[in-house]
Amino acid sequence: MTQTLEVILLGMLEGLTEFLPVSSTGHVLLAGHFLGFNSPGKTFEVLIQLGAILAILSVYFGKLWHILVSLPSNGRTRQFVLSILLAFLPAAIIGAAGHSFIKTILFASPMLICITLIIGGIILLYVDRLDLRPSYHDVMDFTPKMALGIGLCQCLAMIPGVSRSGSSIVGAMFMGADKRSAAEFSFFLAMPTMAGAFAYDLYKNGASLSAGAVNDVILGFIVAFITAVIVVRYLLDYVSRHGFALFGWWRIIVGGLGLGALLVMR
Repeated sequence: MTQTLEVILLGMLEGLTEFLPVSSTGHVLLAGHFLGFNSPGKTFEVLIQLGAILAILSVYFGKLWHILVSLPSNGRTRQFVLSILLAFLPAAIIGAAGHSFIKTILFASPMLICITLIIGGIILLYVDRLDLRPSYHDVMDFTPKMALGIGLCQCLAMIPGVSRSGSSIVGAMFMGADKRSAAEFSFFLAMPTMAGAFAYDLYKNGASLSAGAVNDVILGFIVAFITAVIVVRYLLDYVSRHGFALFGWWRIIVGGLGLGALLVMR
């Protein structure tokens, strides 16, 4: 497979899985490992997330514009923005402090990714069957304390294969959110979290990117944007109707196949 086809495939994986509770980073790293795709410092895998960020901005532009306009005069809007910032804070601190360890150790372990995919799948299946009685049905009503708790849960996704969206969604549900609002809050939280990861990684590794690597990132981000738009438009309705069982089984199957392949290749 040529480098260009590999970049397109990885970009599609990023866009399709970023907002699903299946771990986009885990999928991209695992696929890259088996394809033999080499990204210096694993920068490609982080920078193509810009496409997913722009997908959220395009789909939610109207709502984001309303939030911006009403921010000075609406207390409910101010609480929502504060909640997003508080939820983002733990990832910003831990991500910056552990950047080197995450990129050089955790990102370099396909075996760890497969195991966390499987464990995360089992947890999703368990949570999906719980008879939770949600108290929150609108992301605008999430309290700052609740948001901070969701942000702490999101930090588990520093381990590839855990899933940023999955950990934040499950955390929100245990704190009283229904499935739809939990997933939607995860969308909003993705914007500062992924933008921060993109900016920090570009700051740390941007100077070392070759012209070819930059072209790969641009192509990957375009493909990720297109596929992520499709997922964002339809995911909330799917989750509301069907829950997370499909994604739990998806994780278990992908993790199991990956684990089997790794053991065979030893």
